[in-house]
Amino acid sequence: MAGGYYTALSGMRARMDALDRVAGDIANASTAGYKAERGSTEQADRPSFDSALKSAIDVASSEAKTDFRPGSLSTTNRAMDVAIEGKGFLAVDTAQGPRFTRNGHLVRRADGVLATDEGDAILGSDGPIKVGQGLVEIDTDGTVREGKAAVGRLRVVDFPEGTILDRDGGSRFRTTVTPQDVEKPSFTAGTLEQSNVSLVERIAELSEVSRNYQTLLKAVSVLMNDVDRGAITELGRR
Repeated sequence: MAGGYYTALSGMRARMDALDRVAGDIANASTAGYKAERGSTEQADRPSFDSALKSAIDVASSEAKTDFRPGSLSTTNRAMDVAIEGKGFLAVDTAQGPRFTRNGHLVRRADGVLATDEGDAILGSDGPIKVGQGLVEIDTDGTVREGKAAVGRLRVVDFPEGTILDRDGGSRFRTTVTPQDVEKPSFTAGTLEQSNVSLVERIAELSEVSRNYQTLLKAVSVLMNDVDRGAITELGRR
């Protein structure tokens, strides 16, 4: 196959990966605590085709980078909604292991444990926090109160610089690195940190990627229908 085919097809594959990434960001634009992803491409030199993508491709999608800049705060006036001020994540106990999130929309499970929307326990400094049926309030330092009694304190963790956090669906992340407790976390109650996705930027990027994909598709069509047909015609005359 001609080298032009490889270049165009690899470019199309990279744009398809970009479309998936942009679509994921747009779909989660209203998900509290969601962090946008930034993508890029890298050159796959011909000698490294097999190790890079198991095929002869000139352009490959490089690893997407998560944008951890904080999102804007939205007032909900709901007592169990909290937003972390500054760096850090809430620790979540799941069946698959510990997970970490900036989504502070907390719910009360049937057994009284504070949890995420998915039903996984939010961890406090001494494990899961259990409350009764009374009014729950959260102080600026993360102390959880039922009435006037303190029943626990939200745990906030962070990671050493350079730690890679892998997305685990929506606004949750996972890593094999041991987290470090934030000694003096700060919260704003009655608010949620919104997604940091800019819909304007993502719609613009979606349009650009789509146009690029269509251009490459047309290039493949030209190579197949015009160049190859011309070559066959010329060879047929000899």
